[in-house]
Amino acid sequence: MRDREHVLNVMEETTGGRLIQNYYRIGGCQADIDPKFVENTKKLCKYLRPMIQEYLDVFGDNVITHNRLVGVGPMGREDCINYAVTGPAGRAAGWKNDTRKRHPYDLYDKVEWEEITMTGCDSMDRYYCHIKELYQSLNIIEQLIDNIPEGDFYVKQKPIIKVPEGQWYFSVEGASGEFGVYLDSKGDKSPYRMKMRPMGLTLTGALDPMLRGQKIADLITTGAAIDFVIPDIDR
Repeated sequence: MRDREHVLNVMEETTGGRLIQNYYRIGGCQADIDPKFVENTKKLCKYLRPMIQEYLDVFGDNVITHNRLVGVGPMGREDCINYAVTGPAGRAAGWKNDTRKRHPYDLYDKVEWEEITMTGCDSMDRYYCHIKELYQSLNIIEQLIDNIPEGDFYVKQKPIIKVPEGQWYFSVEGASGEFGVYLDSKGDKSPYRMKMRPMGLTLTGALDPMLRGQKIADLITTGAAIDFVIPDIDR
């Protein structure tokens, strides 16, 4: 929570929000970035690097952590694929599923970063995968922060956007896995059908096989390691 506040402070200066940003718009952003956004982001990245190492020293290398996470909530690569367990939970089983690598969007193919995978297939490696991805996020930010283009932050859009007739699906990489939107369009002003693929729904669907033969207490550990949030799975 200590370091989360530092991140939220930087975001709040530009977006005005903390828990919920509501900053992006179709066509751009709600407002221009804060004049000190670049400077403060650099300071934040510099601050966070030793803090991430602290997480590993205090929690990741703790014998109690290993006793509670190693071998808990196991799921192998093939089962992760079958249950569509994307994100760090799937990559901890050796499945390379990061959408930023599989079908790059934005500038992800213009910067150098590593797709983190592990082979332990358990809650411990899911934790390590999350931690190592923090370093990759910092690497991406540091490569881009000095190259934010000047100009308009928003381009006015038509009030109604008609999607050409057909079926469309596009996904991006979220913090916990793939987030996608499926559209079935008849060429009208409203889609015939729209469905969102949340990050957490498939993760919770895999809890059953992950927890077979485990202890009840392991439910909390496994749920935290796959990193789902309740609003994401509300159906």
